[in-house]
Amino acid sequence: MRSTLRILIVAGIFSLSATSTRAAAETVIAIRYLQAEGTSHSHLYLYREDGKLLCQLTKDNSGQDSDPIFAPGGSVIVFTRERPDNVREFWSVDPLGKALKKLDVAPDWYTQTKSSPYFTNVEQEEPASTAATTSPTESGSPSPTPAPTYKSPDGSIELILREDPADEDDQINGPGHGKNFVLRDLKTGTETQFDKIPGFYGAFDILHDNQDNSGHFLFEGPLRLAFFGLHLNSTDGDTVFALDLSGPRFVRLSPNWATPNPLPGEAAFLTFTENRYVPIPGSQKTANCSYMERWDDKLNHIRYARDKSAALCYGMSMYRPGLSPPIITMRRTSD
Repeated sequence: MRSTLRILIVAGIFSLSATSTRAAAETVIAIRYLQAEGTSHSHLYLYREDGKLLCQLTKDNSGQDSDPIFAPGGSVIVFTRERPDNVREFWSVDPLGKALKKLDVAPDWYTQTKSSPYFTNVEQEEPASTAATTSPTESGSPSPTPAPTYKSPDGSIELILREDPADEDDQINGPGHGKNFVLRDLKTGTETQFDKIPGFYGAFDILHDNQDNSGHFLFEGPLRLAFFGLHLNSTDGDTVFALDLSGPRFVRLSPNWATPNPLPGEAAFLTFTENRYVPIPGSQKTANCSYMERWDDKLNHIRYARDKSAALCYGMSMYRPGLSPPIITMRRTSD
């Protein structure tokens, strides 16, 4: 009797452990690891939220696997396989790497799923009213156009994008621009110029939600951020800084561009991170690469890829049980 009871208890603990493990957020990413010789192929990899690789889901080298998306409920992943002859196939696999199956057609939910909201500096057409406000001026006044201002969702902070026409750095999109921008604490009235904030290198345009031009802040729990884009040079392109309003401080998200992807309900966010001129292991070649990374509320980050790899991200999907929305997606193909 005691042996039977002990077996039941052990089995119950194992069952609970398996359930809790599966209940944690998981991220499937299509990654193409670039190699020195031959053709490299994109495969699907499943990661735990903390960056631990759980398993490689696909290994077929007949095409490039891309745009993996968790089905509602998280029990199946559907993805696209692009073959050299321009044929696109649709496949499904479970999160354990089993039940790999070619589909006759893509499910409706798969084709209709768009990339989740992300921050961008690309303007969308919308009505004239936005979150940027300006101070009123008298009609016909010759005064310069007032600086745009952006107020945080909790009403505690205001960003004033003030420029000095006599400052050469403020006349171009490049390092040093934005030194005259101001962070104003609306509770104390204290103003801090951007160039006095630790980590400042430059700030040109404030990024906004791609689905809402008025969304310029990421506030989730202790996470209180605004993002700024900046042009570096023709070689390095553009980059993105996170302005941590809790510091305040600036944190550069990548040597090159990084697209922030919010995780609603979590004090964290993802970035589609671009790195130029990454060395390809085993060769003298370099490549422009892309990765998915996760940032926490302290702005520490992990990368969902092998260490010191040259890789391309071909899309990702995160399944988050108990959160809304439960699935976060970034498609490689255009929406």
